[in-house]
Amino acid sequence: MNKTDLRRHYRSARRAHVASLSKAAREAEERALASHMAPLLPGITMAGSYAAVGDEIDPMWIERLLGPHAFPRVIGPDISFHIAAWADMKPGFQGIPEPAATAPRVEPDLVLVPLVAVTLAGVRLGQGRGYYDRALSLLRTNAARAGKPLLAVGLAWECQIAPALPADAWDMPLDMVATPARLVDCRKGR
Repeated sequence: MNKTDLRRHYRSARRAHVASLSKAAREAEERALASHMAPLLPGITMAGSYAAVGDEIDPMWIERLLGPHAFPRVIGPDISFHIAAWADMKPGFQGIPEPAATAPRVEPDLVLVPLVAVTLAGVRLGQGRGYYDRALSLLRTNAARAGKPLLAVGLAWECQIAPALPADAWDMPLDMVATPARLVDCRKGR
């Protein structure tokens, strides 16, 4: 399948999975996701999260374990991360909540990455516009120059794990993948 067909397939699987969950079951899975992420959080100085839309897995329980954290803001063809509280977020690109233009810009050392599908080797299929690929490329370059680590963790429902996905040269691999069932270090297979 090509990327368009794969997006259609995994969005359908995600939608069906979430539709099968009660509100309590969804919360339990999202809390389990946070418990798998908890061991990674000590030592993180700034995390970048995201505003989940529709049936995307919601990182809100992870956010509750963090101190102040950042959210992406779309600026032309790119995203940058800005510290913001949920109460200060406003609808932005495609109606997705994002920080105000005046919110302080930061470079996170942990980025929680939304996705449509992912392999356990960290190959990510996103929405198709390349926002996170460009952001991760820039953040990794800047982190390397500063001698700091950057950890990119894809968050997914278990049904979004793919056996294989096509990857283009510009696709940025994830360092880890977290689901409600597990945390996988994708770097081990590289």
